[in-house]
Amino acid sequence: MTTPAFFDAFPTSEILAETSSDEVYTYIKSISYPNNKAKLLVGMAKKLVADFNAKVPDTMEELLTLPGVGRKTASVVLICAFNKPAMPVDTHVFRVANRLGLTDNSKSPEESEKILLTNIPENLLPIAHHWLILHGRYICKARKPECEKCGLISWCKYLGH
Repeated sequence: MTTPAFFDAFPTSEILAETSSDEVYTYIKSISYPNNKAKLLVGMAKKLVADFNAKVPDTMEELLTLPGVGRKTASVVLICAFNKPAMPVDTHVFRVANRLGLTDNSKSPEESEKILLTNIPENLLPIAHHWLILHGRYICKARKPECEKCGLISWCKYLGH
């Protein structure tokens, strides 16, 4: 809901870099933690302009230098914007991969990311990422998984299936 108005107001990183976080806040106030996100967005735009000629970088290392960008966000940018091999691990991916035994009960998102990148063919990474997210969001829910609806039950390690 906020994206169209935000990009109408700030269509380029140069324009975003020249505005204040207070101005950005007015566009994103309905999103969680808007004060912090507004500051990070302006800081990110300033760094894009100053260090990357206003272009989004296409490496994990460079993306991680941008304010507000962590591994998950950097991975989403790499896989969705640049079609590079990456595996964004959010709470859904982390939970489902562990429950299905894809990550051998990894202890951290980074560990899960490394295991999934090693074991999923590169050409399937973009769709596998979305499959895991959607499965975790709608079937393999955190509090009450709907195992009776699950087509992956025979591979599941959750609750001794």
